[in-house]
Amino acid sequence: MTNPIRLLLADDHPVVRAGLRAVLESECDLVVIADVATAEDAVTRSAAGDIDVVLMDLQFGSGMGGAEATKIITALSSGPRVLILTTYDSEADILAGIEAGASGYLLKDAPPEELTAAVRAAAGGQSALAPAIALRLMQRMRLPSQSLSSREAEVLALVAEGLSNKQISQHLFLSQATVKSHLVHIFTKLGVDSRTAAVAAAEARGLIRRDR
Repeated sequence: MTNPIRLLLADDHPVVRAGLRAVLESECDLVVIADVATAEDAVTRSAAGDIDVVLMDLQFGSGMGGAEATKIITALSSGPRVLILTTYDSEADILAGIEAGASGYLLKDAPPEELTAAVRAAAGGQSALAPAIALRLMQRMRLPSQSLSSREAEVLALVAEGLSNKQISQHLFLSQATVKSHLVHIFTKLGVDSRTAAVAAAEARGLIRRDR
């Protein structure tokens, strides 16, 4: 018998972690080594060397986010694979996870068989994307002129929070001129002429989400 796939669950909701553990450990080739409630703990636990795949949420109550933790974990020497498991399906979130080095991206409403198949794929070095996520990425490739870059999505998400250009420049360590340039590109791509309209259009298309 081959060795089981060793898993780490990273989610700030105890009920979610318990549910995932029950689903995953019902499979004879999967074993949950540990579960943690913060992204920082996920990074620390992943460095121990006894984890094959981390199931990582994107948003935690406070502190480090899932995308940042994923970037650190995937940079570890012989580090585990990371599979994003979240409720967020905006283009900005998807890109953040994939660009951080995640092997896959699933939504929490995925059926158990899709989840376990994704875990096995990630452990085997393959990519694993939920069908809806794969479709979103394909649409982005087909219509690049209408898609926001990661930085543009980041800028617009801060606009949605009500930040001024000066505040955005300080938050992202950019010049105000660069922020203005990003906004010009955003307005052009979305076919709008105001900050409010840009936020509304991006949210309607699933490019950003407001509750960042």
